[in-house]
Amino acid sequence: MSKLKSTIRNAWAWVPSLYYAEGIPYVVVMLVSVVMYKRMGVSNTDIAFYTSLLYLPWVIKPLWSPFVDLIKTKRFWIVVMQLIIGAGLAGVAFVIPGPDFLKYSLAFLFLLAFSSATHDIAADGFYMLGLDEHDQAFYVGIRSTFYRLAMITGQGILVIIAGYFEVHSGLPRVEITVNSAPKTLTETVVNLDSINFNRNFDDLRVLSSSNKFDVATAKINKAQVDSLITLAQYKNIKNGFYTNQKIGEQPEFNITPESRNVKVGNVSIIAFSLSKAPEDKNEVVVNVDRSSGDKSISLIEGTRFVFNKSNWDKAAIAIVQLDPKLKSATTTSFEALSGDIPRAWSMTFFIIAGLFIAFFIYHYIILPYPSTDVPAVKDPSQKMGKEFFRSFIIFFKKKQIGLAIAFLLIYRFGEAQLIKLTAPFLIDARELGGLGLTTGEYGLVYGTIGIIGLTIGGITGGFYAAKVGLKKSIWWMFAAINIPNLLYVYLAFFQPDNIFIISASVALEQFGYGFGFTAYMLYMIHISEGDFKTSHYAIATGFMALSMMIPGLFAGWLQELLGYQFFFVWIMVAMIPGFFIIKSVHIDPEFGKKTRELKA
Repeated sequence: MSKLKSTIRNAWAWVPSLYYAEGIPYVVVMLVSVVMYKRMGVSNTDIAFYTSLLYLPWVIKPLWSPFVDLIKTKRFWIVVMQLIIGAGLAGVAFVIPGPDFLKYSLAFLFLLAFSSATHDIAADGFYMLGLDEHDQAFYVGIRSTFYRLAMITGQGILVIIAGYFEVHSGLPRVEITVNSAPKTLTETVVNLDSINFNRNFDDLRVLSSSNKFDVATAKINKAQVDSLITLAQYKNIKNGFYTNQKIGEQPEFNITPESRNVKVGNVSIIAFSLSKAPEDKNEVVVNVDRSSGDKSISLIEGTRFVFNKSNWDKAAIAIVQLDPKLKSATTTSFEALSGDIPRAWSMTFFIIAGLFIAFFIYHYIILPYPSTDVPAVKDPSQKMGKEFFRSFIIFFKKKQIGLAIAFLLIYRFGEAQLIKLTAPFLIDARELGGLGLTTGEYGLVYGTIGIIGLTIGGITGGFYAAKVGLKKSIWWMFAAINIPNLLYVYLAFFQPDNIFIISASVALEQFGYGFGFTAYMLYMIHISEGDFKTSHYAIATGFMALSMMIPGLFAGWLQELLGYQFFFVWIMVAMIPGFFIIKSVHIDPEFGKKTRELKA
């Protein structure tokens, strides 16, 4: 009786948690690790190179997906991989505070990437085995929603937790207030060696008689601003505050003020130091950022400094600048935060490891036992190697497989390019064609409001597809994923500064993307039907990754060539091939629909 009950367990009990668990390790490996390494002082070159390599297991996962079909059950692979992922996360937590943390943490992250890709294969296969066609269509929006919630958890909550530990594990916070002063005379500091070191008992202090700065609103010469930035960079590198750079290697030294997009707003120099040397080989990392106030006053140099025993009594230089359009009196607050960053990230990874141990226990108990969840080898006398290759042969012999692959590569051709340039467009200065959002505003508009739109769109798409089936819904979904991109054409040409208009535009575009992506996921399930459905779905996801990778390779170059306005016009043109592909592919009219034969 218990066995019977376990085969028909309500999908709400396991689909949301399974796909939430599927998203966490991916976002940790691909996104959270980037933030961690940046905070740990790893160079941008190394971060980009090594974290890009970590994507490899997801790209090549179709190569070992047949083994998940051939060996044991999908349920077995899910719970075992969750246990290994938990162990890998704990491994990262252990090695972060130690020497050679980069080398050892990358080894554990690669283990996480491999285990996570394998978990994806098993989870997607289990989804198709544990649900009938109608429920697959119904829950496709739910599973996407919880996968995206995992992305929010990683990019938001986990980073916030690490930031909390960073702030509360180090020196007291130092606040700096910068006021724009229309009546103040223009004054700039040129001789940085003349900064006066007046000691007090604070661990971290601003090298000034006060933590408040009044900056004149009068404009200054571009060359003067550029010289100050270059001089500050030189001093910071020479004194060892920028640990990833050497003198002469900073590319900005050879960049003209025009190409650097130097503004003519007045600047003020803020210098920091420690009151005593760190113990032994310890380092104190100080991060400077805006905490509140008018975004017309910005930090243009000196966001992160590394103090050690050799430079603790030297001046670390930061520069703030007024927007040249600013004429009135206003105030902005900046804060300098320091902490034990390795310890903070180690604690964060221990928390994630504990979360995955909980996933392992929960899914070991709650996952059902579908009668179809069995190894795919039908004849025990057949060799596994033969079955391995047979799974690939069967996939590429499917009816209209060429058109199916073309669909996977072209359906999101425009969106794949758009998504790579969304963040640069929203953040870039208006004189560069962007919308000039601050980091916080970008997080609100795209990372919060946009995600809400994406989530609602995904859920709505799942409900709609379950009602009318994939064949009838695919045209509306293709339109939904492409037509709202017109909003970016509007934003690029008119550059509105109203945050509500920008937010509404992003939310509508993301809603369309979530709604339209439902058809893509259902089509992958559709072409994976039959023997080896788990490995065939993994092969389809490999083409899905390729559909994002190839357009992304040239999207940035194309945008720089065309500018934002005509790049977004091109995005609209890029959807045209998709119409011809959708018209040609064959889709079972009943796929995804609820029929009389299906039980509620």
